[in-house]
Amino acid sequence: MEEYFRELSDTLCAGLAAGEVLLLNYRGESSDFVRLNHNRIRQAGNVRQQALELDLVCDSRVSGASMTLCGSRDIDLAGARVLLEQLRARLPLLPEDPHLNYASEVHGSYSRGENRLPEPGVAVETLLAAARGLDLVGIWAGGEQSRGFANSLGQFNWHSTHSFNLDWSLYREGDKAVKQNYAGLAWSDDFLDRKFDYDRETLELLGQKPRTLTPGRYRVFLAPAALYELMEMVSWGGFGLKSHRTAQTPLLGMVRECFTLHRDVNIIENHASGLAPRFTRAGFIKPDRVTLIEAGAYRDCLASNRSAREYGTTVNCAGEQPASLEIGGGGLHQDEVYSALDTGIYISNLWYCNFSDRNHCRITGMTRFACLWVEKGRPVAPVNVMRFDESIYHILGDCLEGLTREQEHILDAGSYTWRSDVSARLPGALVNDFTLTL
Repeated sequence: MEEYFRELSDTLCAGLAAGEVLLLNYRGESSDFVRLNHNRIRQAGNVRQQALELDLVCDSRVSGASMTLCGSRDIDLAGARVLLEQLRARLPLLPEDPHLNYASEVHGSYSRGENRLPEPGVAVETLLAAARGLDLVGIWAGGEQSRGFANSLGQFNWHSTHSFNLDWSLYREGDKAVKQNYAGLAWSDDFLDRKFDYDRETLELLGQKPRTLTPGRYRVFLAPAALYELMEMVSWGGFGLKSHRTAQTPLLGMVRECFTLHRDVNIIENHASGLAPRFTRAGFIKPDRVTLIEAGAYRDCLASNRSAREYGTTVNCAGEQPASLEIGGGGLHQDEVYSALDTGIYISNLWYCNFSDRNHCRITGMTRFACLWVEKGRPVAPVNVMRFDESIYHILGDCLEGLTREQEHILDAGSYTWRSDVSARLPGALVNDFTLTL
């Protein structure tokens, strides 16, 4: 579709009037979806879709709209021309945009990711074989995602990746289940087998009498999936330039009161290794990485094209919420987690997270699925669902005892309208004095 998009953009740009600038954005995907229940395939299908967004700029005004592409040149070109005329008619009715900001220097780019995915049927059959005898429910989503940008100034950018996201739960009884996720750009049968070795051991533990804990402070290990839920909350305004300048960031204490996290905490927006394209909808090229927190101290913000114009800085992202967040690993080996935890709680997942005190980055939520009580370095029983209420300044600050060397590649499982291209690489975190409230 790269050449198809190039042809559409060249044709539309050739018909512009003097003083007009046209920005074009392409999005496409060819994704396979397989739903499973009771360890059987229940539904399988493929979604192939593509869309074109047009933004017409003239006299500091901008008007935009989008359309679905069908793949027929004549039909798509006719529809795009009608859309362009509608934008042209609307422009004089709009006010000037003081924060309008698009790339005026031409910087082309090209990135086509290698397809290292197995056929969906092969991957799912491997999953079903690994889960033989277990009550598995889950979904496979995988395939190619493409993004393109072009403008009437002569710039053209293309980006495509092949990724998969396998999300499943193994049910035992009542409210007891093990939730897992395996996602990435390349498939490994051995890695899946290791996941299921852990799952089967944990399912056995879930058959023990569950512990009901009293509210208080506990030593805990947060698995990468649990830490991801917390970082999603922090990312909600935590790193954006606009939220910082308007004092709406939950990390306000780091900006105004010089709060810091643990010196081992390093957080970056790693554009170079994410699924999202390296260019923005306005044609700006993202840097390889943006250092957000370095050695526990706040370093830089994510600045979109509009915020960069408003506050006089450089564009370094498409949106001011991380799309490829990475927390650097530490010195704790994954195989040593239970022994390092000694006695406490292994938290696999969290849910229903929300801010209980946004100004102090305090988050509340519930433990979920296989939450285990560990004694003297050995998991012994499941823990009944508990509510937590704790500040990131404690979790990744003065209460942090270690981060795992290994990082897990987590892809957002969202597929509403489009498969998400948001991803993260996160370690697990050993935390002391983690507050459980009820």
